[in-house]
Amino acid sequence: MLFAGLWTRRTGVRGPKSAPFEGEHQLFGFLTKTANAIVAPICPKATPVILKTPDEVDVWLSAETMDALELQRPLPDGALKLS
Repeated sequence: MLFAGLWTRRTGVRGPKSAPFEGEHQLFGFLTKTANAIVAPICPKATPVILKTPDEVDVWLSAETMDALELQRPLPDGALKLS
């Protein structure tokens, strides 16, 4: 499984207030969706979008935007197991 996300560059200030660092930063952002029944008791606000198959990864990386955005959905309740 893989999180649906993107690396991006950002210029600005990051780090703790005691030692901020200004400059260009490479950040990873990931998509979230409403939490399913398994995740909601832990974090009711959201859960990461997870790509489950190599085909979904290919769509996310190379398909038209509207096709890729169809992958922005929560996993079915039984797809994740807490351990």
